[in-house]
Amino acid sequence: MKVTEMVNWNYEQRCQKAVQALNKNGFTAVFCPTREEAASYILQEARDARTIGLGGSMTITELGVLDKLAGMGKELLIHGKPGLSTEESLQIMRRQLTSDLFLAGTNALTLSGWLVNIDMTGNRVGAMFFGPKKVIVVAGRNKIVEDLEEAVKRIKRFAAPPNAMRLKKNTPCAKTGFCQDCNSPDRICRVMTVIEKKPRLTDLHVLVVNEDLGL
Repeated sequence: MKVTEMVNWNYEQRCQKAVQALNKNGFTAVFCPTREEAASYILQEARDARTIGLGGSMTITELGVLDKLAGMGKELLIHGKPGLSTEESLQIMRRQLTSDLFLAGTNALTLSGWLVNIDMTGNRVGAMFFGPKKVIVVAGRNKIVEDLEEAVKRIKRFAAPPNAMRLKKNTPCAKTGFCQDCNSPDRICRVMTVIEKKPRLTDLHVLVVNEDLGL
């Protein structure tokens, strides 16, 4: 067996354990061996949706579904499009909360089946647990961690600094690559959520993919 095969096998065991825990916690959780299978699942679930909210996820972008969804005639609610005013962006964020389908990644997924996220504004995490008719969260294998403590460490070490740099925020981590628990007005770590069980009124699906996706 090649090294790559052994690594993929080991990651698959972690993915499957996370999926089992998610299903036990009431989510509709699916193991996807590849990103193509995750993309196919999303396109299938999006058939009856008219409006689709996007939480600004690099994971969803990497799946390559956005152009296909637009080609299906779906209205994509993207608050980060270039040229939008602050008010226009806010209006789209609010519409995302009542979209037919909301697509998002997650910053971390514990082996106990918890979704852990840190947001700057809260629009993404808010839409993940209430509002949209259906929510699909995609987690690459690189997002799987042991527990809540490791989830927060992962976000602070590996997700927040590059995201702050990507978003051109004036924060210490965007310059140094290390979290300094700053008080910068541009700080992106402001709202932390932990979804332990499926929200009571939200049809929340979680796709766990045996590939590295997003930050």
